[in-house]
Amino acid sequence: MANFPVADSTPGARLLRGATLSTRLRDEIAAAMDLLTVRSGRAPVLTTVLVGSPPPAIEYRKSIVRSAARVGLTHRPVDLPVASSTADLAAELRRLNDDPTITGVLVLMPLPPAIPAEVVLETLSPLKDVDGITPTNAGRLYLGLPSLRPSTPQGGIELLDHHQIPIAGARATVIGRSNVVGRPLAIMLTLRHATVTICHRQTRDLAAATQSADIVAVAAGHPGLVTPAMVAPGATVLDFGVNVVNDRVVGDADFDALADHAGAITPVPGGTGPVTALVLMRNTIAAGFAVLGGTLDHVRDIEFDALPA
Repeated sequence: MANFPVADSTPGARLLRGATLSTRLRDEIAAAMDLLTVRSGRAPVLTTVLVGSPPPAIEYRKSIVRSAARVGLTHRPVDLPVASSTADLAAELRRLNDDPTITGVLVLMPLPPAIPAEVVLETLSPLKDVDGITPTNAGRLYLGLPSLRPSTPQGGIELLDHHQIPIAGARATVIGRSNVVGRPLAIMLTLRHATVTICHRQTRDLAAATQSADIVAVAAGHPGLVTPAMVAPGATVLDFGVNVVNDRVVGDADFDALADHAGAITPVPGGTGPVTALVLMRNTIAAGFAVLGGTLDHVRDIEFDALPA
């Protein structure tokens, strides 16, 4: 295990809260939104598409609405009936692709069983794909090219940076291989020069893969999965899990047990969650610059860190 400094010398894990980073992100978004509005001649608009009424999707939309309101970004909901067909959803996405007043589009998951998720991947314009799920954005991320990156893992990376957790040279273990968190997170960490191991349901000895890691990131949808026995003392635990247990929201890591064992840990709630929706807002602004330039290369037309506060 690499010899990285512990975040502080006080007893207990350092809490990697999203609040202070959220403040900086809101400032960046406000400045970038003003610039995009001037260049394009219209204010950016984020559209979320909901098919039916799955509770997780409804809750996620609520958080998006709150975040959009905080930064002054217009949110335009599109609701399709649960009986919608694959062709219905594809037609709506094509309409949104062609609508010049729509800056970014997010299709809320899960979709009804009769609609395959592939219809979104194959139909949504990569220039408006604010959650980075289309093959074009996923492929460009893999190749290290400018792209719209999935907001949840990108938010995790920025939390590590904000709290000065070293990534380059670190050993990182990612638990979970979904297309929206685990896989892109592993690529992002690799691009930042970490040595990455990906674990999943078929991993035979999960603890063996996590005990040597400087950073353990978990997005498995399994409450309490990561325990102190699986984490080296002083390591960082990045928890993306959102589970409801006995009316309490908890992550995929055993937070209470790890609080005096890990070097740093994201609390749930209050860790990665507040950052994810704001990164989605920032992606919407980045998509606006991409649409304006006609290519994802223009995602980098604006350096958010260089904007005036």
